Amino acid sequence: MLQGLSGPPLRPLGGESRGEVGLWTAKDSPLMSPTDPSRAQRYMEIALEEAAEAALRGEVPVGAVVVDGETGEILAADGNRTEELRDATAHAEMLVLREAAKVHGGGRLLGCDLCVTLEPCAMCAAAISFARIRRLYFGALDAKGGGVEHGPRFFDQPTCHHRPESYGGIDEIRAAAMLREFFKERR
Repeated sequence: MLQGLSGPPLRPLGGESRGEVGLWTAKDSPLMSPTDPSRAQRYMEIALEEAAEAALRGEVPVGAVVVDGETGEILAADGNRTEELRDATAHAEMLVLREAAKVHGGGRLLGCDLCVTLEPCAMCAAAISFARIRRLYFGALDAKGGGVEHGPRFFDQPTCHHRPESYGGIDEIRAAAMLREFFKERR
């Protein structure tokens, strides 16, 4: 069963599976292979490292990684930089989508997957759709600001032109703990 290092099983989200919580084996999960069941976890580990670096910069600790879904090559990895760049759109997801587009050679990231430590907000969900990300993997749910499983549920809207496969709960406990600790220190 695919689990975060200390989190619950990977949950399929969206589409027909909405609301169902499945127990996924390595062979069931799209980023997994029978010979390498920890592949998605490794990418989430990199996203968590980016989130930790963001926290050290005084940013909300969210990290993201864009991966070529076929080769496994990391195209971009970064953490939030909204304070550093004084740019409200400098979320980790937006930064890696922009960088991956440069590396990939175009704004449509067909065949690419995105791993992010927190459920994307509505802005990032829209960018993920426009970039044509193949699969979205995320860690912690965001009841207040999320746009995938919470709030506008962007990918469920009839006006959404592209719906990536979405999987939540990868290393959810560690991702959520990092966020709680960050905000606890600031209150």
